[in-house]
Amino acid sequence: MKHVYGPVASRRLGRSLGIDPVPLKTCNWNCVYCQLGRTSPYQIKRKTFYPVDDLLAELDEALRRLRPESVDYVTIVGSGETLLYAKLGELVHGIKQRCNFPVAVITNGSLLYCSDIRRELAEADVVLPSLDAASEEMYKKINRPHPSCTFDRQLEGLSALQNEFAGKIWIEVMLLRGLNDTEEALHGLVSVFELLKPDQVHLNVPARPPVEPWVQPPNEESLMRAIAILGKSVGVLHPAEDSALNPIYENVESAIVGITQRHPMTGEELERTLRRWAPGVIESALTELRESRRIQPVERYGTTFWCPVEGRFPAKIGS
Repeated sequence: MKHVYGPVASRRLGRSLGIDPVPLKTCNWNCVYCQLGRTSPYQIKRKTFYPVDDLLAELDEALRRLRPESVDYVTIVGSGETLLYAKLGELVHGIKQRCNFPVAVITNGSLLYCSDIRRELAEADVVLPSLDAASEEMYKKINRPHPSCTFDRQLEGLSALQNEFAGKIWIEVMLLRGLNDTEEALHGLVSVFELLKPDQVHLNVPARPPVEPWVQPPNEESLMRAIAILGKSVGVLHPAEDSALNPIYENVESAIVGITQRHPMTGEELERTLRRWAPGVIESALTELRESRRIQPVERYGTTFWCPVEGRFPAKIGS
């Protein structure tokens, strides 16, 4: 399958069956922490990158293979920015017609200021937008957006969604050392959340290889400070223990490529996730896939992560 993958263990959504409607790396942001590589060029126009019928046909096939208890959410999450898919409303509607699983949409939230896009999300059960900053300056430092994506538009869209959307809104903050983990930055986020009133706010830390080698997760002191400032209602998402939740893959090579295309992993994580294959089989497959240039190793935090070969990851700071 090209567009449907998993189920994978999600820190927020349990057993998540993913649908990817955009090509790698189709985005209007170039976040310093992105696990899929640098954005080049920026994509700012919505397109129907793949026919809706093709995406739904893959979903039909996955649903035939899966046991109902193996899925908690059907999640629309792109290898870039999900809302750039021009037929998003039709996709959400098609999923709701086919199954009773709740539908989640993961997005950077940059296009939520557009009323037609908010209407396309109406049938979803949960929308999970990002908000990593409380000022234009920090927004540009962390998310490095296209000039058309301003911080004011980000807040405008989130506020409008909160007023109109009947489902749940869970905002994610990626906490980065020396950027948005300071007292000033955290108090700024508190002020924004008091205005937006999301259903949940999740703190996250980089658990996958960030595109920029200088990016570091907060230390324990900073993490505790963030929890104290943002309040007891904020959930801190630590890296989840990956589980064997991949029954739709027919062979080990397609499983590794399908998972790492969206979620770069270490060899040990892949062994835990793909337990139906022995560790030696995983290791041999990784070697073959690297030699055939279907995946690439990326070094971060002294660890090797297996990533999509198309991803642009600089090896050194400043490169």
